[in-house]
This record gives sequence, structure tokens and C-alpha cells, in this order.
Amino acid sequence: MKKFDLIIIGAGRASNLAVSASKMGKKVAIIEKSKFGGTCPNRGCVPSKLLIGYAHVARAIKESNRHFIDSTINKIDVEKIFEETNNYISKIDPAYKKRFNENVEVIYGTGKFVSNNIISVNGEELTAPKIVIATGTKPIKAPHEKAWTSDDIFPLKGEIPKSITIVGSGFIACELANFFSAVGIETKLLVRSQRILSNEDSDISAIFKEEFSKNVDILFDTSIDEIDYKDKQFNLILINKENQKSKHSSQALLYATGRQSNTDSLDLQNTDIQVNDRGYIKRDEFFETNAKGVYVVGDASGEHMLQHAAAQEVNHLGKLLFENESKALKFKYMPHAVFTEPEIASVGITEQKAKELNIKYVTSTTNWLASAKAMSTRLKYPRTKFIINPDTYEILGCHLIGPESSTMMHQILVVMHLDNDIRHLKEMLYIHPALNEAILPAAVNTVKVVEAYKKDK
Repeated sequence: MKKFDLIIIGAGRASNLAVSASKMGKKVAIIEKSKFGGTCPNRGCVPSKLLIGYAHVARAIKESNRHFIDSTINKIDVEKIFEETNNYISKIDPAYKKRFNENVEVIYGTGKFVSNNIISVNGEELTAPKIVIATGTKPIKAPHEKAWTSDDIFPLKGEIPKSITIVGSGFIACELANFFSAVGIETKLLVRSQRILSNEDSDISAIFKEEFSKNVDILFDTSIDEIDYKDKQFNLILINKENQKSKHSSQALLYATGRQSNTDSLDLQNTDIQVNDRGYIKRDEFFETNAKGVYVVGDASGEHMLQHAAAQEVNHLGKLLFENESKALKFKYMPHAVFTEPEIASVGITEQKAKELNIKYVTSTTNWLASAKAMSTRLKYPRTKFIINPDTYEILGCHLIGPESSTMMHQILVVMHLDNDIRHLKEMLYIHPALNEAILPAAVNTVKVVEAYKKDK
């Protein structure tokens, strides 16, 4: 049996822990069944955002008449777009492994628990006093063997389809539908209800639905009743909520209906490790499972499911294990973004969640038209919505929809990171007429709402 100081199962963001531990002289084994780097750089957020860059340019040209510019697109070389993206992906696995020194043993295979502190991989047993599970998640399986999930797009193999049907209403479905549609691939998005991006604040998702539907062909209240694949084409029978059926065909069929736990291959039944009813691994505030010395970070816990959260967790776990850190990691906030047209950024609770929790709050929604830079986009829909504790001026939630929302959100995050008082956003100096200046009237209006609430009370 091979002995190590640390065993890591899953070489995504947790590979950073292998790098830092090995530099301290620790003997590390890192096990990966696919590619180093994990989902984000290989099959998820990074390559999908590379594609969205192309979509953004294509949309800008198509919509140039908004700026009184008459333009046409002569050709979109989709094959070159995917070639460039695939080339990027091909460099990730070797780049990640280059960071390891001689103290790291790289093992390709599926790690399985024999007991709490023994891992079997490729017929060999390994043990260590500290084991980290970082196995991430996987897409919910498509119901037809020829249909894709998001894992099948990067790297895209074979012929690029001229048409695609996408099933889903979350951020993965919307981001990919935005790309395929923008670059000229005939795209239809199937949504089972009337809502899209339903986890977002309802006011924001309503604006998104109206704007997104202008560019992407969406069938709401619709699902697939039958799938037939013949001659490299999907022939679908669609059904709506009135049980009315219709036919639709496309060369590709993509299911983006969510992700699920990736821990079913770990043989956790041989350990004291417990999972919740969704199959995600339970852990304490220090990332430790019920098995002493076994930790879980990132999406495998099912808690935050975001790359930036996983990065913070891995970094903090390294401090707990090897740098005498004694404090648990407490996220003050957890922001996210949806990189589509329109772009959304959100942090904190939605208004519907505030109502569900029955907490005291006030809201303020402000357009961006006081900012000349925002006006230059000639878009009227951008909004900033604040949800505030009227007793303390604390930002409970903030939701942006409009160009560069993910960038603008960081200004709000700084205030939330410090003492979380929206009055700072009202009092600070902004570069005129930067896009961020749109936050100023939103903050001013929100403070007025809070003060009016206090006066009425």
C-alpha cells in the first residue's frame, strides 16, 4: 500500500491544494478520471465564456441599427470559432500538471473508498491521514444516447450542427442558446414553464425573459414527448401544457436541465461519510465529513456550486490543514452572474426569498439612464434593484441586468465585504460618466426609500 500525506480525488480547483502542499514538502497523490482542471476550464465556465465573446460581437453587428449604423454580416466562421476554443481546451490538462513538483504523484483513474482512509485506484491501494474529495458535479443525463449535455460541447467533436434544440431554463441553457443563436445556428429553446432563470429575482427574470426572447426562439410551457433520431437528425414530438402536440426537427439536441452529484462512483458505503437526500456529501464548518481526516470542497458538497466559491474553499482548507488556521470560512455573500444578452449579476436574497423568510425589507428599482455611458448603449431595459434592511441600511440583495453587470456588481460587493451600508454607495465619488455611475442614482433612490420608511414608522 502506498502512503501519502495527502490524497486528493478530483483535479479541478483542488489541484491548487496539491501545488501548495507539495511545496511544503508534503507527499501528495492526486486522482483524476478525466482532465486536470475539472469542469470549469475544460467543459464549463471558461470555454462557454470564450464562445459568448463571439456571440457578443455578432449581436452588436446585428443590432447596429440601434445606433443608426447599417451593417451586415457576410460570414461567421463557426468552425474556426470551435477550432480556437478546442485548441484552448487542449492546453489545459498539461498546463495544470506542469505546476506539480516531484512530491506530487498524478494518477488517472477513478478513486474508490475501501475504508475511511484507504483509496483504491487502478487496482492499487493508497492511504493518507488527510483525504480531500473534490469530485464536482455532472450534468443530468440526456434521455437519448445521441443527445448532448454541456459536457459534450467542449471540445466539440465532429460536424457542427446547422440547427439545435436546447432543453432547459437555467443559466447553462440560456448562455448556450445565446451563443448558438447569435452565430447563426438555428436555435430553439424549450422551457417547461412560463419562467426562465427562475432562481433570479422575479422582477429581473421578467425583464430578462422579454429581452432574451427578442433574440432567441423560445417555446414556453413545452417539453419533448417523443424523440426519434434518423439520418443525423432529431425528429421530435413536442407537447405543451394544453397537451397539444407539434413536430420539430434539428440536427442537434442539447439537454441543459441541471447538474447532479458526482459522488456515486466513490463507494462511500464503505465509509462513515454521509450524503444528503440529493447525494451531496455532508460536512461540518471546517469542510470535514463524518470520517475523520476526510474533507470535501467545491460542488461535491452541493452548497454553493460556483467556481469562485470552490476556489475560496480550497484556499481556506489549505490553511486549515497546513498553516494552523483555526477559524471556519464564513462567506459574507455569494455573488453570481449569467453571461448572456442581457447580462445579469446577483448577490444576496431575491425579493421572493425575503417574502418567504418573512423578514423586514424595502426595495428600490432604478434604471441606468442617468449615466451617459449607459445611455450610449441605447438600451432602455437595464435596471438595478436593491433589497435593504430598513433598520440598518444593510444590503440584503442586489440584482443588476444590463451590459457589464458582472463587472459593476463588484462595487456593491466591496461595500458588502466591509461594513455593508448602502449609504457608502450614495456618498462615494464616481468617475463621470462611467457605466458604474448608474449605481449612484440607484443608491440615492434606495436611501430615500429607507428614510421614507423610517419616517412613516
